[in-house]
Amino acid sequence: MTKPGYKTIIVAAAILLAIIAIGAAWTVPYFYGKAGVRVMIYIRPDMTLAALNDTLQTYCGDGFAKRTTRVLSWFDTDLSASSGAYEIRQSDNPITAARKIRNREQAPVKFTFNNLRLKEQFAQRAAQQLMMQQSDIASLLNDSTTCAKYGKSTTTIANILLPDTYEMYWNVSPQSLLDRLHSYYQQFWNAERLEKASKMGLTPDEVQTLASIVEEESARHDEYGMIARLYINRLERGIPLQADPTVKYAIGDFSIRRITNAMLTTPSPYNTYVNKGLPPGPIRIASKRAIDAVLNAPQHNYLYMCAKEDFSGYHNFTASYSQHLANARRYQAELNRRNIK
Repeated sequence: MTKPGYKTIIVAAAILLAIIAIGAAWTVPYFYGKAGVRVMIYIRPDMTLAALNDTLQTYCGDGFAKRTTRVLSWFDTDLSASSGAYEIRQSDNPITAARKIRNREQAPVKFTFNNLRLKEQFAQRAAQQLMMQQSDIASLLNDSTTCAKYGKSTTTIANILLPDTYEMYWNVSPQSLLDRLHSYYQQFWNAERLEKASKMGLTPDEVQTLASIVEEESARHDEYGMIARLYINRLERGIPLQADPTVKYAIGDFSIRRITNAMLTTPSPYNTYVNKGLPPGPIRIASKRAIDAVLNAPQHNYLYMCAKEDFSGYHNFTASYSQHLANARRYQAELNRRNIK
């Protein structure tokens, strides 16, 4: 048998090195190519690999996108089962990115809601930030059986929706979202807060209903406690709350700037001019700040308040009805001067 010549060995070695070089050039980017940016990728159940490629291409470039989706294709990944939000970091390579998606290693997202009045607005906010339909979450909030699961009615269910920023998985189901928020609600209503409410003779739902009125009465946080105590004083004396925001709620129009005598007779269980005591539920989704202001309301003997005529957003408080009438006349005169109807 003839031994291969030197030239043959050189040629074979050159070919082998070329194959290795080509293979390395093709495979190295899969292991060492970097995304170069930190981005959150959102995958819906109906997303295709082509659509995912387009999304990755927008943020990470064509090469990274093609290699990532190619790896997913090799493993016959079902994107519908991997719906969710995935964080692609700057140092991630295509194989790492594909592994996260294939293994469903989701990253939590921030879910924030505040300054909302209606539970329908909450449903809208949830649909804007999470992978759910507004109608699905709204349906649960209006379902008496679902509400009863949390010890609430359809009029008080909004109380478990404490405004804040929460970490959730983007594809959380509407039911799981409410379960999580109810868990946070239970943590908020700890033994200390429950004891304070009990000493006031109020249930947590009643505290939050009162807090919702307080929050609608003033944009000045430092007044919340004063307003809360005024209403508590009226409740204890059996005096109607006569809170203007409840009239706006009864009418269904919070843009009203001036409450007329005709509006005061609006028939509604929420109208505290025609009904004594608290309304059957909150008139807005009360903030934690307003709830704590009710629970920690400072002692005073005021029974009346009227917006200050300087339109500072603050109120004049008094225990005297005649003084209240004088305060009201000054405020009404300023409304007339400014031609506010």
